Amino acid sequence: MILDGEVLGLVTARGGSKRLPRKNLKYLNDKPLVSWSIDAGLGSKYIDSVVVSTDDKEIADVSLKYGADVPFIRPARLSSDEASSIDVVMHAISALHKRGFNYKYVVILQPTSPLRTSIHIDEAIELFLDKGADGVIGVSEVDHPVEWINTLPYDLSMDGFIPDKDLGKRSQDFSKKYRINGAIYILSIDRVLRENKLVFPTNCYAYIMSQNKSIDIDTEYDFMIADLILKLDNRCI
Repeated sequence: MILDGEVLGLVTARGGSKRLPRKNLKYLNDKPLVSWSIDAGLGSKYIDSVVVSTDDKEIADVSLKYGADVPFIRPARLSSDEASSIDVVMHAISALHKRGFNYKYVVILQPTSPLRTSIHIDEAIELFLDKGADGVIGVSEVDHPVEWINTLPYDLSMDGFIPDKDLGKRSQDFSKKYRINGAIYILSIDRVLRENKLVFPTNCYAYIMSQNKSIDIDTEYDFMIADLILKLDNRCI
């Protein structure tokens, strides 16, 4: 295997969630949300082990059931709404290092992106290798031109909402733009440790994913959309 023993799949799944309580354990189709990312990581031909970082015993137990490793429990201070993703990743790297595990690369798999598959992961890792990259990040095309997006004042006036140069343009007249979709981060651990970042300013490349595979579950509506996509996909098999 290329990169044998060097690639960590890290699923970050805390217990708390305000908008959709206990969402990482909520069943999507026929299994808990967190298990979709575990399965994707285990199905990759490049990832050597899948570790779940969680503060929650029930999530830990479910993760073990689906084949992930849970060698530590994340501290509460890194499981609040204010905790940053980079701090969670740094903690996981440090906790694994203390246990004798020294990976060279980390593939971050957020459980809120259940439609990302092992095929996406492997394609992104192959892009990482082809580019000699320090980072590859999943992106998807933005639905509507960002030129049509603006803030609104208290009185809801739309004076100047769209710049004069963009008035009258059709959506296809604007250049394509992309957003980070949260589904895949492939990173050099050395550079993460040096720069304390998950998005590097140089030698970082985009792995483009379709919009329907880039669902990021934050609300009940997102959950319903993901469930519908899965049902439609199964109908087409």
